Amino acid sequence: MPHINKQMISFFLTTKCNLRCIYCYNSKERAMKKDITLPFEIAKAGIDYYFNNNSSRHIRFYGPGEPTQAFPLLSQITDYAKNKETTSHITVEIQTNGVFSHKVREWMIHNMNIMWISFDGEPSIQNTNRPLPNNKKSSPIIEDNIKWMNKNKGNQNLMIGARVTITDMNMTKQKELVDYFLSLDIKHIWTDPLFPTVDKTPFNKDKVKQENYYFDMEKYIDHFVLAYKYAETLGVKYNSFLACNFDGISEKHCRACTPAPHLTPDGYVSACDMVTFGNNAHHMDCFVYGFWNKDTREFEFDYDKIKILQSRNVENMSHCCDCKVRYQCGGYCLGEVVNETGDLFGQKQKTCQAIQKLFKALNAPVIKYDFTHP
Repeated sequence: MPHINKQMISFFLTTKCNLRCIYCYNSKERAMKKDITLPFEIAKAGIDYYFNNNSSRHIRFYGPGEPTQAFPLLSQITDYAKNKETTSHITVEIQTNGVFSHKVREWMIHNMNIMWISFDGEPSIQNTNRPLPNNKKSSPIIEDNIKWMNKNKGNQNLMIGARVTITDMNMTKQKELVDYFLSLDIKHIWTDPLFPTVDKTPFNKDKVKQENYYFDMEKYIDHFVLAYKYAETLGVKYNSFLACNFDGISEKHCRACTPAPHLTPDGYVSACDMVTFGNNAHHMDCFVYGFWNKDTREFEFDYDKIKILQSRNVENMSHCCDCKVRYQCGGYCLGEVVNETGDLFGQKQKTCQAIQKLFKALNAPVIKYDFTHP
């Protein structure tokens, strides 16, 4: 299904994180803020609002830090959602770095349905890209947690997949990624090309950032296609964020165009995973479309912003009009586009070319995804 059909409410639980990833897209933002955690009052009101106004019963936990660093709150929100909706099945999803305690992993297998672990592959790569503080290794903890959960989940409805950031370290080793994750009994893998971090100005206006960022999209696509076809022979689903809409038809890219609510730790409603704080969102402010009013204890929404987000589709972007794969793309990721161009209707030209190449190489109309990307 097109990614926009993955409707859910997301909770950005906390700024606390127990890893020091070298490419973290919001590390500067988090560094400028005190440790803050989403108030349960707001999360509870968010569930009430979302369930009353949407048919979806899918809840999701995400950054800006590591969700399991606020485990009591994670458990509390999950329990509230499940107890509120006793007649419908609640689907619970999380994107986590996989570094958590035995207590947490035992809770996970009984309460999560979809778990995406941000994990860059073999230990030498993972430990370089995503170390613990003081450069200690993270891979042994993650491997142990994955193996234990896969061994002990039994008949629990839990899928454990990998969400991989592609950098120069693993770009040419994508077939090896498939083998490595399969050795951990992970059969669902989504890869995401490294993108520029979020800062106060768009990437195209930041000369320093431009000088320090480079990603060979052509090389990524070439090695991705080889790994994709190799994974097929092993019964592994190896996918790319560039291809997240290849299994359907849509004029819009994702849930940010709806928009679907993402509740931030500082009490705002964001439309996008890349906008994890509402206060001083700078050039990403177009995604901040609501806030929690402490006095009225209600959400207030900016309906003009909502209309603009909803209007973002391939029919309204000149660079999409003549593209043969526009309805299997939807204009690509809104967050990345705005972060790099400052324009909600802008274009990442190299990415567009890569999507077109990928669509042809994968014979995309026959692709079906068991799980839409994280």
